[in-house]
Formats: sequence, structure tokens, C-alpha cells
Amino acid sequence: MSLVPKREYLFLLVGDIVVFTISLWATLALRYLSLPSAALFRLHLAPFGILFIAWIVVFFLSGLYGRHTRIFRSRLTTYILSAQTINMVIAALFFFLVPAFGLAPKTILVLYLIVSFPLIFIWRSILFPHLPRTLQKGVLIASGPDARLLVEEIKNDPHASFSFDHVIDTEVAPTHEIIQRACRVAEQEDIVFLVADFSHEAVAAALPIIYNSVFNKRRFALIDAADLYEEVFQRVPLSLISYEWVLASVSASRTYDLVKRVVDVIAVVILGAISLIVYPFVILAIKLDDGGSTFITQDRVGRFQETAHIVKFRSMTGNDSGLYGASGKSTLRVTRVGKWLRLLRIDELPQIWSVARGELSFVGPRPELPALATQYDARIPYYNARYLIAPGLTGWAQIKHDRHPHHGAAVDETKEKLSYDLYYLKHRSFMLDLYILLQTIRVVLTARGS
Repeated sequence: MSLVPKREYLFLLVGDIVVFTISLWATLALRYLSLPSAALFRLHLAPFGILFIAWIVVFFLSGLYGRHTRIFRSRLTTYILSAQTINMVIAALFFFLVPAFGLAPKTILVLYLIVSFPLIFIWRSILFPHLPRTLQKGVLIASGPDARLLVEEIKNDPHASFSFDHVIDTEVAPTHEIIQRACRVAEQEDIVFLVADFSHEAVAAALPIIYNSVFNKRRFALIDAADLYEEVFQRVPLSLISYEWVLASVSASRTYDLVKRVVDVIAVVILGAISLIVYPFVILAIKLDDGGSTFITQDRVGRFQETAHIVKFRSMTGNDSGLYGASGKSTLRVTRVGKWLRLLRIDELPQIWSVARGELSFVGPRPELPALATQYDARIPYYNARYLIAPGLTGWAQIKHDRHPHHGAAVDETKEKLSYDLYYLKHRSFMLDLYILLQTIRVVLTARGS
């Protein structure tokens, strides 16, 4: 039983295509100040149909087919406008480079942007959130910061597909009370699911009794609180898991590792050769800026805690070693050229050759400086689970976590980052890797988190 229905993403896709088509019809009507004939509409629908596919890809890269959290919806207007602007640029290039359709619709493209933006916004921000949904009611039995965050998120999300009618805090309630309250609410006819921290002793003791009390119900589901948290936030709740969970969740596939390594090598050959084109310009810019060294070399903690040697274009006044002293912050500063190198992620290009040596992969947890890794190992549970797979140039945490620690030791931010890394360790696959790579393109183009 899934409390976050996946069919909603299909509704979004179908709805977007319908809005694209309606927008084209409305644009033609506005352009010619009359209802477009079937022949005129078909003439434009053929090339625009091809563009619809490209536009859907842009929407995907823009994150518009991800989970619509409250934070995401607050930025929806910006996402739609930027995506549609890119789509119009693609359309202009398409008609310029492919003259076979005999169309050069400059005015139509401008009008289309004006017409489509409000229609897409109305569809996504007004119509879609108010589609009929069956609100599922249930009970949560858990405690800790992640459980409270889950309750707060669902409570404050008016578009959530489920709600917690009862919350039993295992830190406050004694075992016998947890059993009594859980059984009492589970027997209610409108309660169709129970979310619990199964690792808690009181919950484990209550399960046989809860099972018997709901056995005759037509529809009921027991859901692990950690699993539901993953569905909602797409990261792992550190306060709701154990070392047993980590050992059981980290999958190992020789086929996956082998194919991933082959793909990495092929990508290194292609991207490495292309990246060499920018090297002379970067070297010249760094030398003209402050005359210092072009590259820096750093040791990072790699797979199985082996040392990974990486090379980067220098973007700061020195080489960050992670030894920050009592202040916990680096005294180095980003140079003028370094600011742009970081903004465009160009400073990372030389790390491609670390992928060639097998010390890094293109996708995986970001490798940490040894000095910082030592601190995090001591202060953050499960942190060393990151070493079970090869670190990467990009990863789930890099595209999902907005508060990356920069030039300093940051335990709280790193804990949150770890929750995304553990999610990747559990769910890693070829499709997830492809999604991360595509989303990385969006992150680079929008210069987010630089």
C-alpha cells in the first residue's frame, strides 16, 4: 500500500500534453484573430508535436515531475517560467535548423509563451492540486525529530493524500498505553493504515495484538515509519533506522557495479576529450587573476576508506585541507575567477581523470576531506556507510540537498546530507543514476548550490 500515489505523475504528464495542445490552438486563434481551421492546426501540430517531446524532457530536467512538496510549490511560478523560456528557445532553434516544415513562426512562438504560461500555471497550481482524491486516514506510532517532521509536513500540506488522525509518541506513552491506544484506533472503521517505528520495543510488543484487532478489516496496512518518510522526503530518517537497517538496505550487485564501471570509462573518454577544449582558457584566466597555481590536488576518503586523489582547478586563495582549527571555518577565500569556475562547475572538470582511475564514479556520495570525515565519523551515526560504494562527481545529495557545507565543519548539514546518501545506497540503480545525471544538468544550468 502506497500513501503517495504514483499515478499523480501520470496525470501531470497527460495534463501537460493537453495544455500544450490547447495552448497551440489558442495561439493560432490569437495570431489570426479567428478560429483556426483543422488544416492550419494540423500543419502546426506536426512540428509542435515533436517539440512537445523535447518540452516534456525540459520539464523533467526542471524537476516538474518530482514530488510537489510545499517548498516546491512555493517556487512553482519560477520553475514554469524558466522551463517555458527554455522551451521557446528550443522551438526557435528547431524551426531555424529544420526548415522542412516550411514554418518560421516567430510571432507564434512569442504568443505561445504568453498563452502557455498562464494555462500551465493554472493547470499545475490550481486544477491539479484540486483533483478528486481519497484522503486516507491512519495513525502514527513513533517518536523523535524525523517523526515530528513527518507529522508537520503532512499536517501543513493541504494537498496530501493521507492524514494522521492519531499520533502516539513512544517517548511519552508507556508500553501498555501504546498497545491499548493502537488497538483502539486501529479498530475504527475509517482508519486504513498504521505507520509505526517497528524498531521500538513497545511497538514490537504491540504488533501481535494490533494484528489480531485489524485482521477482519477489509482494508488495512502496516507501514514502517522509515519507509513512509522515504516516500515523502526522498531521504532516510536517521532517527528511525538502526545499524541492522543499514546492513539490510545496502544492496550489492556485481552486474550493476560492472556495467556502471564500463559506462564510467566510456563517459570519461567522451567528456574528458571535450573538456580539454576549455583547459587553456581556464589556465589563462587563473594566471591573469592572481598568478597562482592552476591546479590543486587533494586527498579524499574513497570507497572502503581508501584514499582517492583528486585534481581540481584552483578556485580559492589556497588548497583547502579541512583543518580549520577552533573556528571550524576555512580562512581561505574564493577568487574572482574561482567564483565563476564554481558557478559553472568548471573547477570540477579535472576530476574526470579520477573517474578514469576508478577512484571516483560519475554518480555516488561526494568524497570528503579526511580531516572532516574523521569528525563526522565520530559524531554522526552510520556516516561510514557512505564508504561502501565508490564516491561520485555528482549524487542524490548534490541534487536534493540545498544546504551543502562549504569550507567548514558542519555536523547538522552533513547529517541531512547523509540522509540523502543513505537513500541512494538503498535505491541505487541504472535508472536512478540516469535521473541524477539529468538533474545535475539542471543544477548546473541554474547555478544552484554553487
